[in-house]
Amino acid sequence: MRAYLVGGTVRDALLGLPVKDRDWVVVGETPEAMLARGFRPVGRDFPVFLHPETREEYALARTERKSGRGYTGFVCHAAPDVTLEEDLSRRDLTINAIAREADGALIDPYGGARDLEAKVLRHVGPAFAEDPLRVLRTARFAARLPGFSLAPETLSLMRSMSESGELNHLTPERVWKELSRGLMEERPSRMFRVLRECGALARILPELDRLFGVPQPPAFHPEIDTGEHTMQVIDYAASAGHSLEIRWACLLHDLGKAETPADILPHHYGHEARSTPLAKQISERLRAPASCRDFAVLFAREHGNLGLIGEMRPNTIASLLERCDCARRPERFLALLEAAACDYFGRGDHWPAPWPSAESWRMALEAFLGVDAGALARSVEDTRQIPARLHAARVEAVHKCFTRHEKKIIP
Repeated sequence: MRAYLVGGTVRDALLGLPVKDRDWVVVGETPEAMLARGFRPVGRDFPVFLHPETREEYALARTERKSGRGYTGFVCHAAPDVTLEEDLSRRDLTINAIAREADGALIDPYGGARDLEAKVLRHVGPAFAEDPLRVLRTARFAARLPGFSLAPETLSLMRSMSESGELNHLTPERVWKELSRGLMEERPSRMFRVLRECGALARILPELDRLFGVPQPPAFHPEIDTGEHTMQVIDYAASAGHSLEIRWACLLHDLGKAETPADILPHHYGHEARSTPLAKQISERLRAPASCRDFAVLFAREHGNLGLIGEMRPNTIASLLERCDCARRPERFLALLEAAACDYFGRGDHWPAPWPSAESWRMALEAFLGVDAGALARSVEDTRQIPARLHAARVEAVHKCFTRHEKKIIP
């Protein structure tokens, strides 16, 4: 059996990166022959098998023919006469179209090793244009490999694909999968910059695309441009190693600034109220997980308040903690503080660290959680009074906490 290591397995090894999974292409075999060797079929749309011992994936060499719109409009042909070069020709980027023989020799018909050395993302051939998902995938690789540039001819082709309307045929699930993976890369801003440069961002996330060019007050946002601020925020979240929920919330938190009335610019009074429904709508449109949706909505609604604790009264602080369901989900509020820190630091390197409001909020949360809701409920005869009594107790706890630590309250 002629089997070759392919794709990301070879690429990452040549880059000196950890190789997580090893993928193989098999040439000159049939599905029946693979089954006879003990391989287990797992491919739904084309012949892919698991090795009986290593459990690594082995795919039969195949070609594809465009038969419809979108990324599913293909007819797959896998047969013993399909060559390795033909299989590699259907791949997206040259750096992903390199194979390695068992003895370590490279098979590189499309110059992928040369592009790796030159740090260039380049499409393999004209078949790239047949699959609109490759626009998002290429942008994601730009985020994974931030030191790589995009070949001009590839950018031009991606721009033509965006203008053709092919991106409209991508399902929400596939768009979400690529966006979420891109957010978890080393420099997620590069994904969105590439998508914007080729015109794809206006197709899949027009609400985000509209942020670029929207001014903000220089005193608080030296980067001025709202879109640039958002890019800095998500890159900071990535550098801090935060979760997908936090990164998604950071991406959507300021969407309402694109709808600010022109006569009040560069100020954005009340943009949180405009951002909140947009964060929900986009999350639902792309069918993001509920955890990502709910956290993005919460952060869009509250991020403007989180930096104002030094100006708040205890009643206002307790009310915010109640709105955030801190009694049941304090860990989510702590994640909210992490997202707020990303928003704070997403304005360049001259802001003092750590985020000044974080300590005050943690003190308030500790006091808030210190109120024994169960004991209080048992002490109240009229159950209708429980919510008001509990709120009053929490307000008092926050007040006492800040009275004891007055010098630590930082606006």
